[in-house]
Amino acid sequence: MSVSTAELAAPDRRRRRDFRLFMSSHICNELGSSITYVALPLMAVLTLHASPWEVGLLAAAEQAAALVLGLPAGAWVDRMRRRNVMIAADAVRVVLFTAVPLAYLLDLHSMPLLYTVALLMGCARLFGDVADQSYLPTLVGDSELINGNSKLETVRSAAELGGPGIAGFMVQAFGAAGTIAGQAVTSLASVILLGRIGAREEQPAAARKGGLLTDIREGLSYVLGHRTLRLIALNTAATNLFLSATITLEVLFLSRTVGLPAAAVGWVLAVSTIGAMLGALVVGRLSKAIGAARLTWLSLLATAPFGLLLPLAEKDWRIGLFILGAVVQSAGITLYNICQVTYRQTECPPHLLGRMTATMRFLVQGVLPLSGLLAGALGALIGVRETLWIFAAGLVLAPLVLLCSPLRTMRDFEPTSLSSEPVEAA
Repeated sequence: MSVSTAELAAPDRRRRRDFRLFMSSHICNELGSSITYVALPLMAVLTLHASPWEVGLLAAAEQAAALVLGLPAGAWVDRMRRRNVMIAADAVRVVLFTAVPLAYLLDLHSMPLLYTVALLMGCARLFGDVADQSYLPTLVGDSELINGNSKLETVRSAAELGGPGIAGFMVQAFGAAGTIAGQAVTSLASVILLGRIGAREEQPAAARKGGLLTDIREGLSYVLGHRTLRLIALNTAATNLFLSATITLEVLFLSRTVGLPAAAVGWVLAVSTIGAMLGALVVGRLSKAIGAARLTWLSLLATAPFGLLLPLAEKDWRIGLFILGAVVQSAGITLYNICQVTYRQTECPPHLLGRMTATMRFLVQGVLPLSGLLAGALGALIGVRETLWIFAAGLVLAPLVLLCSPLRTMRDFEPTSLSSEPVEAA
């Protein structure tokens, strides 16, 4: 019996439709996260008059999930259908985004409440991110991973571009609480979009054998026993430490030190993310032209020094220095992230994807709570502008670790030759 062209094309159409739904879900989540990134600290600063230490503690609370639950999250995600995990994470966000404005209306809002909400939001994002990075190879296949990651990064960058500006306008027009309430709608839309994906996953085999500690040990053994992944984890952790600390103080720096109004803060942060979008758009061409391995270290080494322009900002033409530095820096970070995430997804066996992703997140994002506390403590001790100088210098030095690695002499990733010992999930 012959098969028609239409029947052969049907699976491809379904896959494209499912990926569009997946991307639409990302648009909702990334736009909501980008708006919340501005609205939550602005609520703390403008409504509750938070100090630099309290702003740093708020950032630390949101990032604490990676440190506390990073390793178990991967084991749990590998035991469940990943699309269901993403839907559950979005549902939690709906509840949290509703609780904050409700507490404000009832005059129950406080910094401890914001700390709690930030912590739970971080937990939801942790599980959602581990699940969607593990789900993408199933959805698009290994051959389309760079393209898929590039499109998702473009979505994220576009949300970062528009989100802060929208957040600044909404906070000025409707207040921080009203702005946060709007994000419950975007999270609910993401739940609906994910529910419409037609592809269904089989129940993972990991749910039927072994214990949680065994699963965690397998993920750790795989990452720590793999030379390239150890290198990527070390560099990314160092970069995250200084970058996250810088981001923690940006709203406070621009609104209080430089003296910009809320709407202007939003637009400055929005324009600063143009580099991330540009990086996502050109990563495919650059990786083909110079090689993915070479691009991994060159992207950071060439762009990190521009971060030294950020502390020079003032309420005049020098605000342009902040924007230029942030644009170039974000382009480099985006190029690096797409290359290293794609390598990880391609190299890792499918049954270990959740644990590998969660282990990497534990190693590279476990420093984030420390970065928030460090930013708050140094900001209060020596001043916000002076603290930004220290973190900018740290970002310049962090990529140097890659120059001591095999990546420096390679054009493209060669997974079979990069590990000094067998790569096994022991």
